[in-house]
Amino acid sequence: MAKSDEELKDVERQWQIFQETYEAPESLSNDELHKIVIEDLTTVSQMTVEEYTLYQKWLEIHIKYPVHEGLFGPTLENGDDEIDIRLTKENIWIPEQPDDYLKLEPRLIYSNGGELSSKWNTIRTFTSTMKNNNNIGRNLNYIVQDDLTGKYLGVICISSDFLDLTPRDNYIGWSREVKTSQGMINHTAIGSTIVPLQPLGFNYLGGKLLALLCLTDKVQEDWEKQYHDKLVAVTTTSLYGHNKAGGLSQYDNLKHWKKMGYTSGSVSYETRKPTTALMLDWLKKNHTRKYFEWYVAKNLDGMPYKRDHKNRSYTFIYSQLNIPKELIRSEHARGIYFSPLYTNTNEFLRKEITEDRLAKAFDTSYNALVNIWKEKYVGRRVRSLVEQGRFTKETLFYDDLIYMDWEETKAKYLPQVGR
Repeated sequence: MAKSDEELKDVERQWQIFQETYEAPESLSNDELHKIVIEDLTTVSQMTVEEYTLYQKWLEIHIKYPVHEGLFGPTLENGDDEIDIRLTKENIWIPEQPDDYLKLEPRLIYSNGGELSSKWNTIRTFTSTMKNNNNIGRNLNYIVQDDLTGKYLGVICISSDFLDLTPRDNYIGWSREVKTSQGMINHTAIGSTIVPLQPLGFNYLGGKLLALLCLTDKVQEDWEKQYHDKLVAVTTTSLYGHNKAGGLSQYDNLKHWKKMGYTSGSVSYETRKPTTALMLDWLKKNHTRKYFEWYVAKNLDGMPYKRDHKNRSYTFIYSQLNIPKELIRSEHARGIYFSPLYTNTNEFLRKEITEDRLAKAFDTSYNALVNIWKEKYVGRRVRSLVEQGRFTKETLFYDDLIYMDWEETKAKYLPQVGR
């Protein structure tokens, strides 16, 4: 998106202030850093998508939740974390009878800071195999909770949409100028986290419920209140695409969600955290202006000056170090799904009509969307599981990874990833 003269001048002002206190860090030489990066990326690029996903989760938990030897064996260094994890697990919704889903009244609890934000992160970290990355840009985090019991059903994050998804952009008829330079990308968002807790996810197709809840009036109202843009469509992508066992995603054949096709290679392999820190020190010392624009500068709204700054910086560093492309990214494709909230969403996004002419495509109230889930998807699923003796009350909470090594983690959990 083109920067205004005012914004460019403000960034130069920030750059002058940055230089006044800047001290170049110690950093490795190109050859030294190249060797370490190659070692890291060679290890992970040889993994399957599922194994790499689980490996990232294992690393994340060990970094966030360090342990030490206590009187009775290993224990968390932070006792408050121990309490938070226990209380979260105790509040997971578990059915007493197979048809208990009929009593559920799912609601979105906006988690915009403080205790709710901490709780959202705890649920997200320990219930999804995907690494809990902090998205840069716009984010609406929600805990999905049963209104009657107060029990947790899952977590959702609605974020700034991907700038480039060719199948989606072709469907809309978007030109680059209108999408980015004229800011229409800000009228769409992406469901970057759609994670049901277990056993809701397995027994009751909880992922479908949460995907429908991404479209609610609540999300649309919060987006407009927080960011002053009308939300007219939501995007999401599947985790495993063609690689998923059975070939289907939870979004396939889901009402109000249209399948657009697949991404190109979408898994960027990451170095270990200590290596990443070395890379950023190298960038800060050798390409200070780029480091400043990617990690320090803010736009006039107080948001990062450069969008997608992590990927931009890593791509630049890898190119400067001559890291082979096959070690950086896999050709794993993910499914792309798109939900227009208005019958004329595409016309609005192409700037052919104004906001006042938008016409609702479907009922986006809680009741309407939850009823679709209950009536269209769940009944047959539950009957089938009961008949097969597969209905379960087991939760899936990855807190035991805190005390497991990588080989133990792989043996216990790898068969479940992407299931």
